[in-house]
Amino acid sequence: MANVQWTGGIEHWTHKGDIKLFLWQKPANPKVPHAGTILFVHGSSMASQPTFDLTVPGRPHSSVMDWFAERGFDTWCMDNEGYGRSDKHRPINFDISNGADDLAAGSEYILNKTGAGKLMVYGISSGALKAALFSERHPERVARLALDAFVWTGEGSPTLAERKKKLPEFLARNSRPIDRAFVHSIFNRDHPGCADEATKEAFADAILTLDSSMPTGTYVDMCSRLPVVEPRNIQAPTLIMRGEFDGIASLDDLLKFYQLLPTTSKQFSIMQGISHASFQQKNYLMVYAILHGFFAMPEPSYKG
Repeated sequence: MANVQWTGGIEHWTHKGDIKLFLWQKPANPKVPHAGTILFVHGSSMASQPTFDLTVPGRPHSSVMDWFAERGFDTWCMDNEGYGRSDKHRPINFDISNGADDLAAGSEYILNKTGAGKLMVYGISSGALKAALFSERHPERVARLALDAFVWTGEGSPTLAERKKKLPEFLARNSRPIDRAFVHSIFNRDHPGCADEATKEAFADAILTLDSSMPTGTYVDMCSRLPVVEPRNIQAPTLIMRGEFDGIASLDDLLKFYQLLPTTSKQFSIMQGISHASFQQKNYLMVYAILHGFFAMPEPSYKG
């Protein structure tokens, strides 16, 4: 396995009580107008840098942080407690609510450090659940919210139906082992062919550089405690990003959530040829463009 090093960014650390949390910043290109500050939120089975600052030889712009930074966004990601470089010592399973607590601590640090008024927040999979729950708890900190590979009630989800078979195992321990075959399973479970082999291998190298096991908390929540988010409480303009082949949620489940969002500034995008890990798919540049269109949209001058 290649040991992956991350370069070109700035390491930051903050605390949640006595818990140390790692943040990684790729600053905005100073030669273009400042476009906003983004916090990227990772999912259940990988830390933040492998997801958002990946390098794949021969695959340009594999780092979504670099791509957005080039376009004037100050970009940040953080490792939730239990993941990557953040503290892992507590004997708990690091569930979605705990992850939303991390985002509260991380966002406070970013806002204080940068002077940004609000953050644009992107979350993927269980990271989307953490981002949505954080947005419920701290609406004053969120300018825009993008939820990728999101699930609401779990009804009609083939991925969660399969995962529930292992729920007793997840309940019995706070962590689950991961390896290269597991990383490959993320891409193979819905629609093999959506990601190329070089990207899968680079992603696995990056994930396994930082972690050999993952917390069970988000899996327990997604298998047995949904819904954990109340759409009526989310105030920010919201984008739902749905991979065409993603098995994490049924289309009906997501549309019902979308209908209940109270904001009139909302979008629902079905992403062609995408399964679950959208930034690591062959159509990743399309995903970037969809997200950029939402984050770069001018504020309306007339609201009726």
